[in-house]
Amino acid sequence: MVKGVATAGLFSAIASAIGGVECVYADGLPFNFAPLSGSPVSNSQAPGASGGAGDKGKGVESEEKANRVRNDQPRTTSAGFDPEALERGAKALKEINKSSHAKQVFESMKKQEETRQKELIAKQAEYKALQAQAETERQKVIYDEQKKLAQQQAQIKSQMARYEDELARKRMQAENEHHRTRNQELVKMQEESSIRQEQARRATEEQIQAQRRQTEREKAEIERETIRVRSMAEAEGRAHEAKLAEDVNRRMLVERASAEREKWVAAINTTFDHIGGGLRAILTDQNKLVVTVGGVTALAAGIYTTREGAKVIWSYVDRILGQPSLVRESTIGKFPWSGSSRRFSTLLRGGNTGSTSKNGNGFGDVILHPSLQKRIQQLARATANTKAHQAPYRNMLFFGPPGTGKTMAARELARKSGLDYALMTGGDVAPLGAQAVTKIHQLFDWAKKSNRGLLLFIDEADAFLCERNKTYMSEAQRSALNALLFRTGDQSKDIVLALATNRPGDLDSAVADRIDEVLEFPLPGEDERFKLLKLYLDKYIAQAGARKPGLFSNLFKKEQQKIEIKDLTDDILREAAARTDGFSGREIAKLMAGVQAAVYGSENCVLDPNLFREVIDYKVAEHQQRRNMAVKSAS
Repeated sequence: MVKGVATAGLFSAIASAIGGVECVYADGLPFNFAPLSGSPVSNSQAPGASGGAGDKGKGVESEEKANRVRNDQPRTTSAGFDPEALERGAKALKEINKSSHAKQVFESMKKQEETRQKELIAKQAEYKALQAQAETERQKVIYDEQKKLAQQQAQIKSQMARYEDELARKRMQAENEHHRTRNQELVKMQEESSIRQEQARRATEEQIQAQRRQTEREKAEIERETIRVRSMAEAEGRAHEAKLAEDVNRRMLVERASAEREKWVAAINTTFDHIGGGLRAILTDQNKLVVTVGGVTALAAGIYTTREGAKVIWSYVDRILGQPSLVRESTIGKFPWSGSSRRFSTLLRGGNTGSTSKNGNGFGDVILHPSLQKRIQQLARATANTKAHQAPYRNMLFFGPPGTGKTMAARELARKSGLDYALMTGGDVAPLGAQAVTKIHQLFDWAKKSNRGLLLFIDEADAFLCERNKTYMSEAQRSALNALLFRTGDQSKDIVLALATNRPGDLDSAVADRIDEVLEFPLPGEDERFKLLKLYLDKYIAQAGARKPGLFSNLFKKEQQKIEIKDLTDDILREAAARTDGFSGREIAKLMAGVQAAVYGSENCVLDPNLFREVIDYKVAEHQQRRNMAVKSAS
């Protein structure tokens, strides 16, 4: 036992000497060994080493001196090794070798080392477990931190999104408020601009209306003056024509009288040769002389009396039965027996007494707007029923642009209602002067003699039925107007008064008061223009050169060349109707007459679409030029 303890103590001393341990415990007994190295200072703590570390900026000599080991104990070597400890260890080994327990010491040391290794391995495993747990904890902490960071980031993003959304909403609200304010300002500015424009437009329109009224008044005065001058010129022309005709008739009568005179001179000479012998016989016989002188005197008195009496009777008959001079056109003959002669001549020409419709509307050659045509037909039926029931007739006023069919409509109205028709113009009244009143009364006295009733149509009524307060209106015109107002003061059962004018506003207020029906005749629309083109195409082109039916109408007339129509379809006529916007019925009739003249001027007398379109082109240009001239003259 003592031997084993000594062995353990020996190995402990060796291990301590080798490992630099001052105390080693073996089986609970301490053994104190001096260390193998008696140097108290390590190499890192040598004065030279610390001094060299403090001064790195010196040269090579200083570095060698710093690295040189200082030996303060003369028992050790220059490298700091203490051989005394080694000597003690060697001495301890020798003692162990000498001891009988050396093997047990080595076994004990081996077991201690194994135990120590196991403890180290266990500590190492424990350390690894702790390290893994620490890593797990660290990963968990990292995950939690990342999770918190993600949550914080999500919360920050959500807050940022809410903040951005709030900012965007506030910005949109601010923009909307700005837009609303701006729109309100724009609307207000637009309203103010509209009000200013409307005020300017009204002022301009009022100025234009005032200028237009002034222009209309001036134009009306110019037209009235033109009508008066034209009427006077026409009257002078008619008088001049009558004078020329009288001169021609006088010359013809002189020539005829000269021929007759020569013939009668020869006959008289021959007669006087015979009479000479008779006179000689009479002069020689006194009884025969007395009888001859008395017979010649009685014959001369009878001829003179017959001639003068015939003049007186004829003037009386003409005043009582004849047609007034103011009437330009009438269905009543100039004398009562003229109607039978006119019907006989119509029968010889092969014509019928009624006007037939070529356009299929039962209204003659008159093409009107459907509503206006229906109104005229209603007036025709009402007038016919009025006549049948012996009720008073109603007076009418037709107004509208020139050439819109007012006169033709009046003729058809009289024909459909079964009345006679008479036409006069207002321009014929002014040249009559003081005789105008007498002529007006003669006209109405003559109109009352119609057994069927009479439609008296006064064209250009504003020529003498204008306002009586006009300065240029003569006293004779005022008297004529008063005479007409006197004859139309009461409703008549004999006369239908129909007035036609282009300016209804110029009529006297008393004349307007006597009007019962007012009809406006506008310019024809596109459908009416198409029908008019078809009507006048048939009248002026298709039937041109055709012989009229009758007994004697074709005996002495040369046959005319017929016009050939090629490829002139309804589409071309509708195209022409669309291009002739603003044309009146009269202008369309003149247009088709121009087409007829252009066809007669061609070589082969053929109407094709090219020629038709060419005439339409220059007629439309003519119409536009006339309108421009009218606008310039009005301005």
